[in-house]
Parts: sequence; structure tokens; C-alpha cells
Amino acid sequence: MTDKKGNGPANGTPGHAANAANGANGSVPKQQNEAGEVIGVRRGMFGANNGGDTSGYGGLVRTVRLPGASSRPYGGWFDEVADELEGALEEQGLLPGNAIEKTVVDRDELTFHIHREHLLQVARTCRDDPALRFELCTGVSGVHFLEDKGRELHAVYHLRSITHNRLIRLEVTAPDADPHIPSVVEVYPTNDWHEREVYDFFGLIFDGHPALTRIMMPDDWQGFPQRKDYSLGGIPVEYKGAQIPAPDQRRSYS
Repeated sequence: MTDKKGNGPANGTPGHAANAANGANGSVPKQQNEAGEVIGVRRGMFGANNGGDTSGYGGLVRTVRLPGASSRPYGGWFDEVADELEGALEEQGLLPGNAIEKTVVDRDELTFHIHREHLLQVARTCRDDPALRFELCTGVSGVHFLEDKGRELHAVYHLRSITHNRLIRLEVTAPDADPHIPSVVEVYPTNDWHEREVYDFFGLIFDGHPALTRIMMPDDWQGFPQRKDYSLGGIPVEYKGAQIPAPDQRRSYS
């Protein structure tokens, strides 16, 4: 998803007054710096540990970094959207700082990190406020960061304004120990199957979803196959007389 600043038309709708307040191996303590929040270090191509990395990139070392909060001005229409959202929430009696954990501008994308208990109110405001009018949610993406302790599971909602030709994202987190976030199906009904898919693959439970069942995997499948702690597994096969072990039993080059 690419969001180029300035592509959308100027917003002529009067808005609220501006109320903006300004891998798996060798994890390191969280730290905040100008480049973002470093939550860990990943070794090898896939962060495999004790075997399983057959890529030959065992010597590759990469930091796992999440973008940090951005400072104003965000640029282009990003400030207009942030001002309008924060002003609308304040008019509803919700302090923006209580709902919005941080605002991030990264790679020309605007993302509001929302506390999960306020997700529905923020989503409804984004849809209904005349100066925002994000009428369409094109889906929710799941991400699992093992290193992000206390908020390992991330859900990212992609919102599009047909009226103003704009794209933003809402991101919420939940810990592995309590993988619950509110369903937004009552606000964006098209998210029904998207939330089922994220539940199916990541184990995120969307409270209030009308029928939260698996959508891709068999109903009796054990575990959630796109989580970082899910075993590679697999079935050994015979190929031209040779026995090929399952992926998690193969020789590792790391």
C-alpha cells in the first residue's frame, strides 16, 4: 500500500479546530531513537534457531525496528487528517492521547496507533466525520512480532477515503497472553472475512465478530500457521530414492 503525499485533492470541508497534541535470536532491550524503536536482533534469513535455516544466510544479522512516533508537521494533508481526527474525538469527550498511542509517518504512509479499547470509536469517527470520510476499509493485516513483548500481535487496518482520495492506516496491538481486539465488522461489514483470515493464521480473537471461524485452514487445525513461533513442520517425502526430511528437521546452514 503506497500513500503519496499531495495526491489527494485539497479538503474543502470545514474541519474541527486543530486540537493536535504534538528476530528471535539475541533480543535486545527496547530503545527509542530517531530511527525508531529497536525491539530485537534477527540472525539468518528467517531468524531460525537451532536448525531450519537452509538459506545459507546464517551470518546475516539485522535489527528488528519499528517506526517511532513522528513530530509535527507531518506534511501535506497528513496534518489535516490528524487535526480533524483528534478534534472529532475530543468533541466526543475522548482525549486524543487516550485513544491514539502515537502517530507515525513512515515511507509516505500515515498510521495512527490506536489503543485497542478505543478502536471502534476511532474507526466510526474515521468513517462518519465529513472532513475524514474514510468510507472503505480494504482489509486488516496481521503481524506477529515475537520480540515486541507485551504487544506481540499487531492488526493493521487499511482505510480509504473515496470522497477525498486518501489512504491511512489504523494499527492496534494485543499481547500473546490476551489476543483480543474489538471486531470492526459493525462499522466496516466487508471486514468479515478479513478478520476471519487473521484469526485463522495468527490467532487474534476479534470480539463481537458475527461468526469467527477458520476460513482457510481445516476447522480442526491445531495452531496458527503464520505466527513466528509456529513450527515449520511438514511431512518427510521420498524423492528419487532419497528421503527428504521435514523442513524443521533439515540441516541448518546457520
